[in-house]
Amino acid sequence: MIADLWPWLVLIRAPGLGPVRCARLLAHFNEPAAIIGASHAELAAHGAPRAAIEYLHRPNAAELNADLAWLAQPGRALVSVHDPAYPRQLYATGCAPVALFVHGDVRLLSEPQLAIVGTRNPTPTGLRIAEDFARELTQSGLVITSGLALGIDAAAHEGALNTPGSTIAVLGTGLDRIYPARHRDLAHRVVERGALVSEFPLGIPVRAAHFPQRNRLISGLTLGTLVIEAARQSGSLITARLATEQGREVFAVPGSIRNPAAQGCHWLIRQGAKLVENVNDIMEELTPQLRRFVDAAPAPDRQPDITASVPVSPQTADRHSILNAEQKALLAYLDDEPIAVDSLVERTGLTVDVVSSMLLILELHGCIQVVPGGRYRRASIDD
Repeated sequence: MIADLWPWLVLIRAPGLGPVRCARLLAHFNEPAAIIGASHAELAAHGAPRAAIEYLHRPNAAELNADLAWLAQPGRALVSVHDPAYPRQLYATGCAPVALFVHGDVRLLSEPQLAIVGTRNPTPTGLRIAEDFARELTQSGLVITSGLALGIDAAAHEGALNTPGSTIAVLGTGLDRIYPARHRDLAHRVVERGALVSEFPLGIPVRAAHFPQRNRLISGLTLGTLVIEAARQSGSLITARLATEQGREVFAVPGSIRNPAAQGCHWLIRQGAKLVENVNDIMEELTPQLRRFVDAAPAPDRQPDITASVPVSPQTADRHSILNAEQKALLAYLDDEPIAVDSLVERTGLTVDVVSSMLLILELHGCIQVVPGGRYRRASIDD
């Protein structure tokens, strides 16, 4: 299986082949092995630059073998667009990488996610807000996705890790290089409870041009982006713009008019981003998208169609294995007897929005069923 990844690695490392050109080549040749075997004239006719063609025909075996050795280690994977595990939420953007390097739980890539981004120089209040939102959103069933940067990004990862939930860190380097270096321990904890993701192969260092590319993955993987403290000119606003272009929700937390780090959030709100004061403000907007996750879930006996434009979560043999503690606690209140949402709210003490979003996640994983009257019951093993 590892050896089968060689053609994908060659395609990824070929210079001058971005997502658009790679997609064009795959659309014509179907498989990376066929691309590698094509003639110079065929490749040139389909938009491959000279440097890429030369690499496709004479790849660097040493770096490819290093890639394969890294991928052979436990918990590491290369997920191509032909793989059912490839996140359809990202694929639907139309500019998705042909493959993703993943260190951690691959299944999380197809889980409902929310991005939290912001300044690298936050106020103490901004840090607390990021941690609090991340913690509460993971308790609602969302995976928190960010960029492992200093400031708000790190606080978002920490908030998610302080719950039984999960978090994804998208890097602008190869996964063998953690940036910033001081977040190496944080990256290790993310791997244990989530995943590190990059479109860049091993050895790729920090480059300014890579951060906008990383930002498009953050926005593309997620249902929406929450911005907490951002200057008017910042990478966080680039992520928000990309989210808008990809048809995703954008949320912003307002701040003091005397705080320069709040100016970007205020600008986003003037442009139409939803002003957010609490988690319920986010969950009420995301409920329709969460419903699409449920509606798009394939039957367990068939593979999802990667060409579709709606997201899907992978089906697993143990449906309860990827639930967090809050979801399992809610599931414990359900049995074969149907129960209404209001009753669950009363029993759990949670808000209607939080309970409703968690029920959608449980339905997505096949743990519960909706019955007439908008009530829910636990799914049987044969369901």
